[in-house]
Amino acid sequence: MYTLSGNGSGSQVVPVVAGSGTSTFSGTYNGSTGVMSYTTTWVNLSGNPTSGSFYYGASGSNGAVIGTPWTFPTPTGTTAAGSGSLSGSMTLNATQAAELIGGTVYYILGTAANASGEVRGQITASVQ
Repeated sequence: MYTLSGNGSGSQVVPVVAGSGTSTFSGTYNGSTGVMSYTTTWVNLSGNPTSGSFYYGASGSNGAVIGTPWTFPTPTGTTAAGSGSLSGSMTLNATQAAELIGGTVYYILGTAANASGEVRGQITASVQ
């Protein structure tokens, strides 16, 4: 079992995005079942998240998307906003798991103002 974490900011996006938005990522990865469970929390984005996903790539480089991009509720009432959180899970294949454990997976949250990513966070995995 692994504990996952990763703090995100615009300074990690390639190219860098100016702004005060930040994010946190926390979760677990179970090597026996291949299931990664996670929660991503964001604050001070320029607007509602419109996209989010996991990607292969070392810090400072862009990579290919992993799995299905995240969906966010329509921004009304108590749904996704410039600050909020999203939880989910996905089953990783052997290649995805190796990349995650090796530190070469990151997540991005995009907004209307920064569709390619407003914040990015590299994910680290530590054995529990």
